[in-house]
Amino acid sequence: METGTGAEPLIGFTIGVTAARRREELVALLRDLGAKVVDAPTVRIVSPADDPILRRATDRALERRLDYVVATTGVGWRAWFAAAEGWGRAARLTAACRAAVLVCRGPKAATAVRAAGLREVYAPGSDTGDEVLAWLLARDLRGRRIAIQEHGAPSEGFADALRGRGADVLEIPIYRWGPPEDPGAVRRLVEQTVRRELHALTFTSAPAIGAFLETAEEHGRAGEVLTALRADVLPVCIGPVCARPLAEQGVESVWPERGRLGSLVRTIAEALPARARRELHTGGRRLVLQGNALLVDGRTIWLPPVPGAVLRALAEKPGWVLSRAELLRRVWADTHTDEHAVEAAVARLRTALGPYAGLVRTVTKRGYRLAVDP
Repeated sequence: METGTGAEPLIGFTIGVTAARRREELVALLRDLGAKVVDAPTVRIVSPADDPILRRATDRALERRLDYVVATTGVGWRAWFAAAEGWGRAARLTAACRAAVLVCRGPKAATAVRAAGLREVYAPGSDTGDEVLAWLLARDLRGRRIAIQEHGAPSEGFADALRGRGADVLEIPIYRWGPPEDPGAVRRLVEQTVRRELHALTFTSAPAIGAFLETAEEHGRAGEVLTALRADVLPVCIGPVCARPLAEQGVESVWPERGRLGSLVRTIAEALPARARRELHTGGRRLVLQGNALLVDGRTIWLPPVPGAVLRALAEKPGWVLSRAELLRRVWADTHTDEHAVEAAVARLRTALGPYAGLVRTVTKRGYRLAVDP
């Protein structure tokens, strides 16, 4: 199938999106750069305004004076105050925060705090919680009441470290996560990861990673998913805190310097072509293989996932002969597949290539190679 001009940096790539919040924006940004997107939110956001757990935590925090209040994210802080407004508690919450020492985890949280008419005492330049924790632990916390505005998932070890110094810690859970609205879509995302039909998988929260891996575990595919993420499917996270569940499984991921959706997409647009783009020359013509697309003469030829993977395997050693057994090992994750699958995939590849079908040559009794210029 031929579409587009091939000018988009992500043309030819298929990218999985697991985000629940702002996923429409992320999907649109990726598609604008030419990517195909598999949209499968792995979690569902519980609306703060409708969350009885958040309401009870807020009421408990307002029972008596707060000594410290920690703002961890700008969007979470705004959501907390918006929910409090709906419950008729905004004035009390504002007064409680004004009387306390306000500490912000980075500039985004500080911006939200100031927009609420409040002022922080401390806000480091980074968005990680380590500096905030160190600042708090340098104070006498015995008997102090500390409210931590959480966003999505508790900060691992943060509250426990404060309790270890004698503080009374109240965790305020903003945007709790529930089961996905479409579990079937998440199962399909797991299968597509195992089959290497995705080139990248995006995560904007640690709970989204946890839910994805739990689904893989439930269906007996956890090991295969981790293998795919370690080698062929690029995990892209919004930041290092989000990436921790993958790091704990020995999976390296990439993330932007700034935790923004635009920065996340730019990171993908740089990383994927760098690892999955090949230039080929045949008959004096320049062809570019990028993901599952062949770019030639200003046109884009989209390839089905398996034939595309076969062409990428051949392009890794242009002009070399790869046996059916070698192609089977490189392309098929399923060890029960036989070599007839290779022949069928090559036939489909030639059909998809159309006038460029001659690029893939059969070497009798040996295998296949690409007909490229020296």
